Amino acid sequence: MKKIDRRQFLVLSGGLLLAAACGSDEVEETPSQSVGSGGSAAPRPVTLRLGFFPNVTHVHPNVGVENGTYTRVLGENVKFETKTFNAGPSVIEALFASEIEVSYIGPNPAINGYVQSGGTELRIIAGATSAGALLITRAGANITKPADFAGKKVATPQLGNTQDVALRAWLKQNGLNAREQGGNVEVQPIANADALALFQRGQIDAAWAIEPWATRLIQEADGEVFLSESELWPNGDFVTTHLIVKTKFLQDRPDVVENLLRAHLEINGYVNNDAVGAKNLLNRSIEKITSAALPPNVIDGAWENIRVTYDPIASSLKKSADDAYALGFLQSKPDLKNIYDLTLLNKILREKGLKEVEGLA
Repeated sequence: MKKIDRRQFLVLSGGLLLAAACGSDEVEETPSQSVGSGGSAAPRPVTLRLGFFPNVTHVHPNVGVENGTYTRVLGENVKFETKTFNAGPSVIEALFASEIEVSYIGPNPAINGYVQSGGTELRIIAGATSAGALLITRAGANITKPADFAGKKVATPQLGNTQDVALRAWLKQNGLNAREQGGNVEVQPIANADALALFQRGQIDAAWAIEPWATRLIQEADGEVFLSESELWPNGDFVTTHLIVKTKFLQDRPDVVENLLRAHLEINGYVNNDAVGAKNLLNRSIEKITSAALPPNVIDGAWENIRVTYDPIASSLKKSADDAYALGFLQSKPDLKNIYDLTLLNKILREKGLKEVEGLA
């Protein structure tokens, strides 16, 4: 792999999103048999290190680590470890440095890592969450139509991250532009907590926010929903979090990756069938890692805006990459045809009589 400049990964990063269980992807799972059962040779012991965020956006790993699903399904020959992160670029750096083998992550950092490594270092192997991003306006900002954003200050979580690209693309589609693109909308990349404080003080007019921050803007700062990003996508679906794996690990230990996916699907079914239990486990995990649980009303409000799914929603990833290129965040139009490897996921889905999912042609 060619040498990667750390600064390149500060451009595109994943927002802290939330996952919810309002979809119909219900999967009943049982622990898979260990490879080598039934008389065949036992698999070689291996360590699997999983990255994720201690946030409601990453519901699968928070729930699955908390209730022991990964450890149980992966079996005794896999030493399962976890590493938590706060931003997508750090995940990609850890993956490249072989500090982790798999991770839950947002779309744009996965795209950036794939592009910067020449398509060699990672593969997307499953979807995790969809939707959950909203454009929230401040009461008193006098914004009632897209044209009213001219001259306004709008926050996004980070320059070039998934929500930042989505906002800038939406502005362009509505005849507006950020100042950097020659327009008069002041897009301000600001950490979510800081954006909430500025919103409360009336120092920003709107925010393209990911859950649970969108709900917090509504509940704690009298924000109003101007637009749910789901309205811009077919069937309301677009990827917010998916599961990636280091390519070499996928090639070397497909048996372990397959069992990881079995655990992923089991968690997916549990979350969609028991929202109350899932939210309790999620918040318990967040509190353990960050020492601060989220208020129940925040989780409940955010939960309604998202869907938990194993479908990677590949078409939305392509559009996000095209938008990032059009806005100048990628130097060349990316070729993402090999970014997905859904072979193992589709194998399991076929076994269960469930519809297979698609990558990019």
